Amino acid sequence: MTIPSYVHGASGQALIGQTIGQFFDAACARHAEREALVVRHQNVRLTYAELRAKVDALACGLRRLGLQPGERIGLWSQNNLEWALTQFATAKTGLVLVNINPAYRRAELEYALKKVGCRALILSPAFKSSDYLAMLADVVPELAAARPALLRAAALPMLEIVVRLGAAKTPGMLNFDALLAPPTPAELAALAEVGATLQFDEPINIQFTSGTTGHPKGATLSHHNILNNGFFVGEAIRLGPEDRLCIPVPLYHCFGMVMGNLGCLTHGATMVYPAEAFEPQAVIETLVAERCTAMYGVPTMFIAVLDHPAFAGADLGALRTGIMAGSPCPIEVMKRVIGEMHMREVTIAYGMTETSPVSFQSGVDDPVERRVSTVGRVQPHCEVKIVDAEGRIVPRGMPGELCTRGYSVMLGYWDDEAKTREAIDAAGWMHTGDLATIDGAGYCNIVGRIKDMVIRGGENVYPREIEEFLYRHPLVLDVQVVGVPDVKYGEELCAWIIPREPGKLTEEALRAFCQGQIAHYKIPRYIRFVDAFPMTVTGKIQKFLIRDQMKKELSLAEAATA
Repeated sequence: MTIPSYVHGASGQALIGQTIGQFFDAACARHAEREALVVRHQNVRLTYAELRAKVDALACGLRRLGLQPGERIGLWSQNNLEWALTQFATAKTGLVLVNINPAYRRAELEYALKKVGCRALILSPAFKSSDYLAMLADVVPELAAARPALLRAAALPMLEIVVRLGAAKTPGMLNFDALLAPPTPAELAALAEVGATLQFDEPINIQFTSGTTGHPKGATLSHHNILNNGFFVGEAIRLGPEDRLCIPVPLYHCFGMVMGNLGCLTHGATMVYPAEAFEPQAVIETLVAERCTAMYGVPTMFIAVLDHPAFAGADLGALRTGIMAGSPCPIEVMKRVIGEMHMREVTIAYGMTETSPVSFQSGVDDPVERRVSTVGRVQPHCEVKIVDAEGRIVPRGMPGELCTRGYSVMLGYWDDEAKTREAIDAAGWMHTGDLATIDGAGYCNIVGRIKDMVIRGGENVYPREIEEFLYRHPLVLDVQVVGVPDVKYGEELCAWIIPREPGKLTEEALRAFCQGQIAHYKIPRYIRFVDAFPMTVTGKIQKFLIRDQMKKELSLAEAATA
């Protein structure tokens, strides 16, 4: 009898049945004197009691502006103290926090704010090469002559309130620090009354998911979704009040605000932000100075830390655990993290924004081989099945699309019923678009994206498998494999390689490395040596851009299909 590829996370640990605000207040009381937040680049240190005082002040400040539960407020900023305060303050007031990607430009900003009808926007003046103030002024030129909190804009009729970070004054805008004025006893009492009316299934966060085509979709998440996911992710790495978690990943993404901030909150641990964006030297300095016991990151971040000149002399003895997620983890990188960074209890996590985000995670007690070759087992209270193209559950070990169901599945895409129905079927299963297998012990291996699978001359080829093999070459620092059109075979393989030492690795040497080790049809026909990969701000590789560039470079047309 074949065993079906279906698993569920049976658990004796109950789900949290509170709003984020209710849990936040109780946690801050429970851990009042413990350090809650360290923001290295702003020289900020707050205990849980101090964090609650600032969050309550901001929450009252937002209510003073007339903002009501259910209304949307955008946040467009790099990692900083203000981001954390806004996350918790909006949850306490029932406002829906809309995460604006720091990499967005004018058109994307306008689309996001209009799509969800933001009444308010909090923004940083600038970040890296982005002048946020200039871009917003271009979208809403009426801002320059508007009275603060009374904006009337043709392009964004819902937007009335704009709040900027920093001490400088900008016409039409309020200053963030002005919202932190000490609240009155009456305001605090009113805040508590509002908090008591909120329900944990109500939407609290909208995150835009980037697709390869069309506009981004606004994944709408509830208190219940993200509070519980943050908790169970923290449970998997045995996070506790003594832990100090280095969070170099963007807060605007689930990795930072859910797995990071809410993971710490639910365990009384310390959130540590090393810089406003990922910088390997800042991360190394923070790990040493703050004696961090845990670190989160995508594989490219760990690679950058391991290969930075400052790494060799750094004392990372306090490190114990952490999570590598966001994109497939190269096995060789995982082994280096365990051996050289002392993260013997590091885990792998898999998920997506629409599932709050984590569905699978390895355990700290899992054998190293399991932790470097799979994404672990299903998270508590989640169900997963692997299905074929007809939607039928496949036997264990057979690849198919990963579908998940449970508390973590989003409420839907904001104001897009059609896209929601495409993603979540009538039985409540979220179709991820990822190809995966589940073995006899329940461990999951992500084979790739359905759209990334390469069909070469009738053979199904999974780029992940070839990437893992090429990582074994000592001169390969990083690699991405994609399919490109081919007249004879339908598709051919192309590998982009970041060499460890530029100029020392050749195409011939790499192909010779493959000969006799992997099937001939898995050896990439095209090999390019590059300095970097196109990626999102969260560190996800944009393979479609690699494919598009190769099509242009090689003048390839899509092969005709029947």
